[in-house]
Amino acid sequence: MTAGSDLSGFDLGAYRRRLGDHGPMAPDLGTLRAILAAQAAAIPFENLDPLLARPVSLELPALAAKLLGRRRGGYCFEQNTLLAAALETIGFRVTRLAARVRWMRPPEEPEGPRTHTLLRVDLGGDVFLADAGFGGHLLAGPVRLAPGLEQALPASRVRVLLAADGFLLQAALPAGWTDLYRFTLEPQSAQDYAAGNWFTATHPKVLFTTNLLAERLTTQSRDTLFNRALTRRFADGSVRERTLADAAELGAVLEDVFAITPPADPAAIWARLG
Repeated sequence: MTAGSDLSGFDLGAYRRRLGDHGPMAPDLGTLRAILAAQAAAIPFENLDPLLARPVSLELPALAAKLLGRRRGGYCFEQNTLLAAALETIGFRVTRLAARVRWMRPPEEPEGPRTHTLLRVDLGGDVFLADAGFGGHLLAGPVRLAPGLEQALPASRVRVLLAADGFLLQAALPAGWTDLYRFTLEPQSAQDYAAGNWFTATHPKVLFTTNLLAERLTTQSRDTLFNRALTRRFADGSVRERTLADAAELGAVLEDVFAITPPADPAAIWARLG
């Protein structure tokens, strides 16, 4: 458990109901796999609050009210803070980490700040990465920290490589191995996360305040929305793409595809799209 984490008042039962899981939970690899797959399907990645210039709280009561009680999702700081609380309540040994995103960036582009979160989970003598909040390529399973080992996750194939300043996580895409993010094993405090969350949710020129992103990963499909572009990749390998025409269609897609109840009129969200 990261120093300073406070689980007082966290309702594991509400988390389990949100995930649709009522079976036994223990601090073991099977439970970790089940939780990550279930969270990717039940609690979508979305950044509607930063896009609408609304505050993003990482306090557990506020997170639970939003992600567990209001049919909403969240982005990495929210998703992985919630996940860490659930795992620690179950009895997992969790360390909060941070990463520099490389996804969709040219190799020559300078490294950005540590604006992505992930978790280290120690199980016996093994170390795993758990990440419920990488929008763009959600990961629905734990990644063993074993550099060079290719690993199959639900709807993903990944590997961790050694890097000069730590580690690099990559995913196999049709075009080849693609960088997701660079990270180290330096523990992050609640204050580190608060600073990164504030920057990511409020800076006027960052991705999440200027564009809409949503993603959901179920056993049937990986569904991704970037502004008006909806892409649905199905388990049978088929892909369907379309451009949303208006605010009414956006509202319907958020409700029906991503299981999100919008926090504002879809017209107000539509007007913010980049």
